[in-house]
Amino acid sequence: MSAVPASPPAPALPPLRLAIIGSVDDGKSTLLGRLLADCGLVPEDQWQALLAECRRRGLPEGEIEYAWLNDGLEAEREQGITIDVAWRYFRTARRVFIVADCPGHEQYTRNMASGLSRAELAVLLIDASRGVTRQTLRHLRIAALFGVPGVLLAVNKMDRVGFSRERFEELVAPLAALARELRIPRLEAIPIAAREGENLLRPSARLPWHGGPSLLAFLESYRVPPPAREAARLAVSLVLRAEPEFRGYAGTLAGGGIALGDEVVVLPSGQRSRVAEIRRGFAAVPRAGAGDAVVLRLADERDVGRGDVIAAARAPLAVADQFAAQLLWLDEEPLLPGRRYWLRLATLEVGAQVTEIRHRIEIESGQRLAARRLEAGEIAHLHLAADRPIPFAPFAEERPFGAFLLVDRERGATVAAGAIEYALRRATNVHWQPVALGAEARARIKGQRPRCLWFTGLPAAGKSTVADLLEQRLHALGYHTMLLDGDNLRHGLNRDLGFTPEDRVENIRRVAEVARLMCEAGLIVLVSLVSPYRADRAMARSLFRAGEFVEVFVDVPPEVAAARDPKGLYAKARAGLIPNFTGVNAPYEPPEAPEIRLPAAEEPPERLAERVLAYLLEGSPR
Repeated sequence: MSAVPASPPAPALPPLRLAIIGSVDDGKSTLLGRLLADCGLVPEDQWQALLAECRRRGLPEGEIEYAWLNDGLEAEREQGITIDVAWRYFRTARRVFIVADCPGHEQYTRNMASGLSRAELAVLLIDASRGVTRQTLRHLRIAALFGVPGVLLAVNKMDRVGFSRERFEELVAPLAALARELRIPRLEAIPIAAREGENLLRPSARLPWHGGPSLLAFLESYRVPPPAREAARLAVSLVLRAEPEFRGYAGTLAGGGIALGDEVVVLPSGQRSRVAEIRRGFAAVPRAGAGDAVVLRLADERDVGRGDVIAAARAPLAVADQFAAQLLWLDEEPLLPGRRYWLRLATLEVGAQVTEIRHRIEIESGQRLAARRLEAGEIAHLHLAADRPIPFAPFAEERPFGAFLLVDRERGATVAAGAIEYALRRATNVHWQPVALGAEARARIKGQRPRCLWFTGLPAAGKSTVADLLEQRLHALGYHTMLLDGDNLRHGLNRDLGFTPEDRVENIRRVAEVARLMCEAGLIVLVSLVSPYRADRAMARSLFRAGEFVEVFVDVPPEVAAARDPKGLYAKARAGLIPNFTGVNAPYEPPEAPEIRLPAAEEPPERLAERVLAYLLEGSPR
C-alpha cells in the first residue's frame, strides 16, 4: 500500500454524488474502505495505522477490517456499526466521487436521510446470506421519497452463498418489482464480495455468469438523468444593495440557463420584469447556467425578498398554500396533526401544519394503514397547509422546489423531510370575505381592548377558580367577557375528543379558533385549559395579533394539586383507572416565559385574580 498517487487526468464525466445505504452489517463501510484501498487512495500513514489497529484488536494475521477506514467514531468501532454519516471525496481517472457512507440502524434514520438528501445514486447493499431485511425495504422507500434518480443493488457477501446466481436473482427480483412500484427511474444490480474485493475494480472470475460491469466500472460510467424541466429558477437567498442604484438578488440558479433580456416572473407575487444584469462572482456575464451562483438585477423596481423565486416567465412555478405530500418523520417526539412547524423549501421559511394524515406506509408490505400520528422512521402520505401561498413544483418534476423540511418551532430541530406531490386547490375556491367592521371597531364600542387570557397549569391547579373570579371582577367593572372552560367545552364542542396527545392537539386548536373569533368580536376571552404541551400553546398564540394573547401559568407543585383535587382524579390515575392523565401518566410542559405566573400554592385565588386584573388594567403584572 502506498500514499495517494499523483493527480490523475481530468475526469471524463461530471462529479457523482452517491450514498451507500443498507442494513447494519451488510458491509457498507467495508465496501467503501476496500474500494479506496484497491484504488490506491489510502495514504501510507493511514494504512499503517489501520494495520496497527487490526493487530491491537487481535485480528488474525493478514485480516484487515476495511470498515475502520471510514468508521471514525470510537463508538462505531466498538459496536461494529456506522452511527454518523462518513463523507468521502475521491477521484479516479474517469470521475470524481462524493460519497456518503450512511448508518444502517433504524435509530439513525435521520443520519441516513441526510446522506440521501442530495444523492444522485444510491448504492443499496444486501447481505446475500441474510437476504432482504426490513431496513433494506425502508431504505429503498426513503431513496424513492428523496427522489434519488438511480439505485444500484450491490448484493454483497456472495462468497457466503457460493457465488450462486440463483440466490442473486432471488434477492433482486422482489426489489426490482418494488422499485417499479415506487417509480424509481433506474435500478441495476451487481453481485460482489466486498471484503475479498470480488467484482469491485474488475470483473470476477468467480462470477462468470454475471455479464455486467464491475462496481467501479458502473459508477464511473453512470450518467445522471437530466432534470424533467429546464426552465430557469432562482430561489433568492440574499438581497444585495452594494451601491445606491444597485439592487441585486443572489442565489444558485436551478433548472436551466438564463440570459440578459430574458423575461422573468417573481413568485409568489406574480410581478414581471426582465433580466438587466447577471453577475457571476465580480464579473458581469451575458448568461449563466444551472448550478451557477449568481446575482441578478432586474430592469424594474420590484418587491423581492429572501424566499421569493425569480423564474422564467415562459414556465413559472405554481403557487399554493395547501398540498398533498409524502413525508418521512425523523423526530423522537411523534407527529401530531394540528401542531405548527416551520416549513423550509429552497430558501423559504414559512409556518405550516399537517392538517391530515391520509395513511402511513407499512414498510415491509407497502400496505396503507390508517394513522393519527407518526413515530420516528415512519413514512406517510398527508395533507399540509402553509400560512401563506408559496411557489413550488411537484417533487417528481423539480426536486429543488418540491423537497421540504419541517422544523420544530420551539427547539429549532429538523423533524421531518418530505416531498410535495400536488397542490390542494381548496384555497383557490375559498376566499376571505371582506367585512366593514373589524375587531378594533367592535372593541371600541365596548370601550376595551380584546384579549385572550390563556390559563394553563396542572389539573386541580386552580385555573378555573381564578378565571371565574377574574371574570366576575371584570363584569363588575363593565367589561364584556366570555369564559371558555375546558371541562365545559368537552360537553359540547369537544365531546368527540379524548385525552390522547392527538386529541389534545385538536382540542386546543378548536378552543383557540373559537377564542380568536371572540377576540374579533371585541371580547376579553378567558380560556381555562390544562394544555400541557408548549408546542400546542405556541400554536394557539400564533392565531392572535401581537399582544392579544396572554399566557397565565397557574403554578403549583404536583403534590399540592393532587392534595386539593376535588374530583379525585389523581387518585384514580395513580390506580390505573384514568390513562393519559396529565401530571401522573402524561407529561406537563410548564411555560418558559409566560406573561403572568401565578404562585397558586402560596396565595389565595382572590389575590391571584387581582394580579391578572392589574395586568389588564395597568399593562403589567402587580
